[in-house]
Amino acid sequence: MSTTGSKRPAQVSATRRRTVIDALRRGAVPESGLDLLATGLDRFEAALDAELDAVASGGSVFKAVRGEYGSGKTFFTRWLGERAKRRNFAVAEIQISENETPLHKLETVYRRLTERLTTPSFPPSALRPVVDAWFYALEEDALAAGVTEEALPEEVEKLLVARLAEVSRHAPSFATALRGYRTALAEGDEVTAAAVLAWLGGQPHVAAAARRSAGVRGDLDHFGALGFLQGLLTVLRDSGHTGLFVVLDEVETLQRVRSDARDKALNALRQLIDEVHSGRFPGLYLLITGTPAFYDGQQGVQRLAPLAQRLATDFTTDPRFDNPRAVQIRLPGFSQESLVGLGITIRDLYADAAETPERVKTVVDDAYVADLARAVGGALGGKVGVAPRLFLKKLVGDVLDRVDQFDDFDPRQHYRLTVASSELTDVERNLAASVAGGPASADDFDLEL
Repeated sequence: MSTTGSKRPAQVSATRRRTVIDALRRGAVPESGLDLLATGLDRFEAALDAELDAVASGGSVFKAVRGEYGSGKTFFTRWLGERAKRRNFAVAEIQISENETPLHKLETVYRRLTERLTTPSFPPSALRPVVDAWFYALEEDALAAGVTEEALPEEVEKLLVARLAEVSRHAPSFATALRGYRTALAEGDEVTAAAVLAWLGGQPHVAAAARRSAGVRGDLDHFGALGFLQGLLTVLRDSGHTGLFVVLDEVETLQRVRSDARDKALNALRQLIDEVHSGRFPGLYLLITGTPAFYDGQQGVQRLAPLAQRLATDFTTDPRFDNPRAVQIRLPGFSQESLVGLGITIRDLYADAAETPERVKTVVDDAYVADLARAVGGALGGKVGVAPRLFLKKLVGDVLDRVDQFDDFDPRQHYRLTVASSELTDVERNLAASVAGGPASADDFDLEL
């Protein structure tokens, strides 16, 4: 990433600032306010905004992001998710994992999507507010057409059938469940309504009585999940949302699962890409993230030739000339210079809310920020690309907080960087072990043959 400073607004609310600083203090990526930190992403903005606008106009987009651990993939996806929300998209971020969310079971992916569905107005899970808003929109459309109050239920039923006609060709139970949910609400049966909505969200083990009352059977399966996604997109559009932005994060975990499950997952990913490109999901922006090893290695995308063909992108040229419109884009990660630039941005953001802003900027000056960045990078074997999380955690929690609270604290005199194994991720821990003389990779082990 470049060292270009973020285009931070002149005035930042105390809530947004606190949200960002608190997350960095914990060593986490903030859930919001990422525009305050974004550096070097401006070269992607025009192409990605054009894609979001195309989706908002009824198109669909698939995008793959590649980057090493620590290169900012999670930051990037949340930053793009914020841009989508400003266009009134609904957003869902899903962590792919072998046990919790296996990619080859699309019914589980759909369930996680509804659990983590968020909108500009509602936190997860926003499924119920979205469905309620949809029924309200149907009623408003019926009343605008001159329907009387007495005929309103019948007209809403007609609108429901008409707008879900295409969805019902693939997943008729989606419309049936919505109808059952509305009936339960009309009868004042909140328990049944909640159970039917849970079934609509892909939840298993819904009470049989609730399913019977709604006229649906069994649990959602792999093939029905795509039909339900299609239905959810219809409901989102009709309830006033411009689209749905979905992130499948850490897809590289597929490399660690059993070969049969991996092959199924890779084929499911190919199927998703084909369905998006076919136009089946108007209003969907689907984005996946993974490491270069996942895209280029034989245990990842290259294992399935049709998938490799769909994701093939030329990265042999200088990264400056990467095409942000391509199906796959890469994040180059941090350099020492860009890490320092980010640290200075955080320092200034922190100082804006400090009791003595000038003291914070003077004691933690640019030179000290650079020294701390070098020290953290050195503790991780010089791998600056994976250092941002730990660097920002140390900068905020160990340095800036103390300077703000203690008038006589000087980090050059009173602070010495310490890195405990318990505060590191697995990747960071392996790099720290290499600094301490431990093995840095499989090639460092001596095997007796």
